[in-house]
Amino acid sequence: MGQKAIVVGATSGIGKELALILSQNGYQVGITGRREELLNQLEKEYPDTFVPNAFDCTSENALENLQDLVAKLGGLDLLIFSSGTGDLNEALDDNIEQMTNALNVIAFSKIIGWAFRLFQKQGYGHLVAISSIGGLRGSGIAPSYNATKSYQMNYLEGLRQKAVKSKQQITITDIRPGFVDTAMAKGDGKFWVAPPKKAAKQIYYAIQKKRDIAYITKRWRIIAVILKILPTWVYKRM
Repeated sequence: MGQKAIVVGATSGIGKELALILSQNGYQVGITGRREELLNQLEKEYPDTFVPNAFDCTSENALENLQDLVAKLGGLDLLIFSSGTGDLNEALDDNIEQMTNALNVIAFSKIIGWAFRLFQKQGYGHLVAISSIGGLRGSGIAPSYNATKSYQMNYLEGLRQKAVKSKQQITITDIRPGFVDTAMAKGDGKFWVAPPKKAAKQIYYAIQKKRDIAYITKRWRIIAVILKILPTWVYKRM
């Protein structure tokens, strides 16, 4: 079969849609997530395409499970990190803050670092992570979410710099969605909400083109520019 991919967080939303698109384009796909029944359902529908492995990204054996997937796939060309969490937290509940940090920072760093080292060892690979446009500025209603997404953006930029200096064929793609119609889209006043299928199609296009950064959907690039140039004295009153 063709190329080998792993989608971390493939049980629903963007991750699931990306796994399906990859399966339709010649990839053999390792799929992960906490909900084993949803992974098994995908495997039953496409038995020759998907290889499931259910685990929690924050667990101690996460990397062992990923290594097992690579062995079953017979290699790895592409890893997509589509696992994340974040809740509105105006009360600044510490449990919410630490749960967000545990997945979006600690587990993210562990898995992304593992994939990068694997690609360094073999001399090639494509690493994709779903961050968020929220990482461009802080948020009073979701402090840890926006902060962790900023961390992810900077981490990926650092790895991209390492990849270029290594002169190896390693690509780092930072996908920055706006609102996508998934459980992650919370709060009032949402606009330009994209269906997961539409978002996944644009993400797959960015993967094919080996983009460094892609805003999903494309019109969110406009918001990104505004957020970057908006003065602090204005933004803090929003």
